[in-house]
Amino acid sequence: MAFVRLLILAVAMLVSACGSLPPRGEAPVSHAFADKGDTTLARIAESSRPGGVPPSGFQLLALGEFAFDARVALARRAERSLDVQSYYIGRDEAGHALLRELRDAAQRGVRVRLLVDDFHAPDVDDLLAGLAAYPNAEVRIFNPMPLRRGAALFRLVLSRGEFQLHNRRMHNKLFVADNAMAIYGGRNVADEYFMRNPAANFIDLDVLSTGQVVADLSAGFDRYWNSELSWPVQRVVGRPSDARQARLQFERLVAPARVAPSEMPADPLGHQPVGSQLQRGQLAMTYATAQVHADLPEKAASSQLIMEPTDAVNGLLTAFAGARGEVVLVSPYFVPEETVGLPMLRKARENRIRIVLFTNSLGSTDEPVVHAGYAAHRLEMLRIGVELYEVSPTQARRSRRFGDFGRSIPRLHAKVAIVDGERLLVGSANLDPRSAVGNTELSVVIDSPALAGELTGRMMSDRFASVYKLRLHPGTDTIEWQYLDEHGHPAATTVEPGNGWWLSLKLWLQSLLVTERDL
Repeated sequence: MAFVRLLILAVAMLVSACGSLPPRGEAPVSHAFADKGDTTLARIAESSRPGGVPPSGFQLLALGEFAFDARVALARRAERSLDVQSYYIGRDEAGHALLRELRDAAQRGVRVRLLVDDFHAPDVDDLLAGLAAYPNAEVRIFNPMPLRRGAALFRLVLSRGEFQLHNRRMHNKLFVADNAMAIYGGRNVADEYFMRNPAANFIDLDVLSTGQVVADLSAGFDRYWNSELSWPVQRVVGRPSDARQARLQFERLVAPARVAPSEMPADPLGHQPVGSQLQRGQLAMTYATAQVHADLPEKAASSQLIMEPTDAVNGLLTAFAGARGEVVLVSPYFVPEETVGLPMLRKARENRIRIVLFTNSLGSTDEPVVHAGYAAHRLEMLRIGVELYEVSPTQARRSRRFGDFGRSIPRLHAKVAIVDGERLLVGSANLDPRSAVGNTELSVVIDSPALAGELTGRMMSDRFASVYKLRLHPGTDTIEWQYLDEHGHPAATTVEPGNGWWLSLKLWLQSLLVTERDL
């Protein structure tokens, strides 16, 4: 008991030493430029659009290298504004390279607005402050915590104030250039999202858009940028005593970062790199109508957890409820909790709607605790007839259908839903309680059989070359993982791939502390 009292006293002393944030103060209100017609990007967007088509254009960015090239290409061609919103910017080559591109744009006179969630921001505090030391560049931190040192979870627990308030994070990802072109989807800004990490890389999806949907996305960015939850970086980390030295330190850190290979072939969907398309002055777009579902920033302002899905996840639920025949779900973190997810799946199956789910296996996930939340419902989903597929790291490396991973671990990170082969939902929201009621999210529902078919065909033509297919062993409740062996022959196992006694023990211990609502 004496040890416990000492531990409690030590934690209390740490908390009291964590301090608090200074007042936010006034932050200038600004908005996206509406008059975008005179920029190069706006002219390319307009000239690429045939007459008589729907108001918005879309191009899928399925490979990490192409998604990074697209961001760099837009940054280098921007003439008036760059608005960037990210949950996470890595202190690595991709993070350094993109921050350098933003700096270079600011030095050309482009107005740069960068909004970063605070959960991982202290890792790059000096870089964010350095960027903000340049004219034309503004950086804001969303929902900052007082403690600026230590691991993210450590900061969350020990930061003074409401835990639930600090636990609400901005998970949106958005990149808008000249209010004429936008990129959104599942990718943060770090090596593992762009096939640059030697240890593990993500299978993900972004969308490049033009037209009306860009104006809607920009309006959403403005709401976050001007929110009381978005703090000027100088108020969070302190203003540099010497702006010139801050700029020199920024340059020293970002200068060595590589951008991308000079030559890239067409991606698996047949698209040339966006940079090459812009160089030619013509984008290969599919035109459709779309609806933007963006959570309000105020979702993160409440210290009370309200167990009702907000707009971004409701966009998916509404699309799902309107399904007539088939729903294909792609989600790296899928936790169909008892009050909404499982009843929705059961009702769909009762109505003879085919449900197909692609998610991570235990061997591919970067969040084993969340995977355990999914695994707890796996048997029930198979019983009611949900078709389950889990990414196999070994097979995905071997097949190269989702990229060349080398020796790194392929991990699923895309967040997609395809309804009846007609509507495609892409965004930042996972299908779990945290996205539904905790984090703020962004999703876009695109009414396009062409895009839905393009993506469905890419996934379903895999024919188990990159995934395990799960089923119940005939006549039992034993789950079987079917796969192709190294010779391409069908094989199966009832032992969960990637599991082991040490991981099982860790997950059991963590389950005592983390409830499904926390996932």
